[in-house]
Amino acid sequence: MTINERLTRFAGLPVVDFEPDREPPADPAAVAWRVAISEYEDETEDQPSADFLTRFAAFLDSPVAPAVTALVIGAWGYAAVNLAPLRQLREAAPRLPALRHLFIGDMTSEECEVSWIKQDDVTPLFEAYPDLLTLRVRGTDGLELRPVRHEALRELAFESGGLPGGIVRTVAECDLPALRHLELWLGTDNYGGDATVEDLAPILGGARLPALEYLGLRDAEIADELAAALAAAPVVARLRTVDLSLGALSDVGAMALLSGQPLSHLSKLDLHHHFLTEPMMDRVRQELEPTGVEVDVSDREVEEDWGRFIAVSE
Repeated sequence: MTINERLTRFAGLPVVDFEPDREPPADPAAVAWRVAISEYEDETEDQPSADFLTRFAAFLDSPVAPAVTALVIGAWGYAAVNLAPLRQLREAAPRLPALRHLFIGDMTSEECEVSWIKQDDVTPLFEAYPDLLTLRVRGTDGLELRPVRHEALRELAFESGGLPGGIVRTVAECDLPALRHLELWLGTDNYGGDATVEDLAPILGGARLPALEYLGLRDAEIADELAAALAAAPVVARLRTVDLSLGALSDVGAMALLSGQPLSHLSKLDLHHHFLTEPMMDRVRQELEPTGVEVDVSDREVEEDWGRFIAVSE
């Protein structure tokens, strides 16, 4: 599987592309605005495409900018070469006073494969937007993060085909007292996803994430190891959703989950895109659904001769 569709909704709002000549809606806060370009020529490595910078400047100059609550940044050029507009977003903070939800990297695999998307240090965004509630970042080439404290953030997600262990360890060091939703696409070592269960230990302990309700350790080649760790992880007792979807989970991991601590308090266990046998799928459903847990074991995959595979890699 690759990412072949752009967002249609973000932060509960329909996504609308910003066009400089388009009449804005009566309520600019009623939609999520996407700033992106579909054609470009400039491929300068240390900055976004000139065409994107022109589009983003027009967005900031438009009458909608002060009211925007949700912003989606799409293609900023050829993202395997052009750098993400993180500096521009940081500098724009005074002109986006209502911004609460931010997605960086909404592009399909045709525009740029997820593991090629050039990012940078996202730490200044936490500092520039102290009221931000959602930050989702797609792509990890060059991604950097330093430990931060952010009082307001409720949702944090890093989507990748391979999330570096250094990023996972830094997330674990962050102080995010309001965080409810943490989503890490761990990926495969072939694309830099070298995070281990040990890197996740502070997150699984839960001490620094007192409000966490959703934990997504998604798209993981090491899904079986993660399942075994979650079976005894203190954080699970507080969660409403455990999400191991998009990964390479097998019967070994599913059995570890069922043999560990009770999961009957969950609202949802999401395992879709997996390698469970049909008897194990039935067992997971039979043990958890009668207790009120929504179980998603859709998208069963068949292991290839060379092994199991994750949903999103390159």
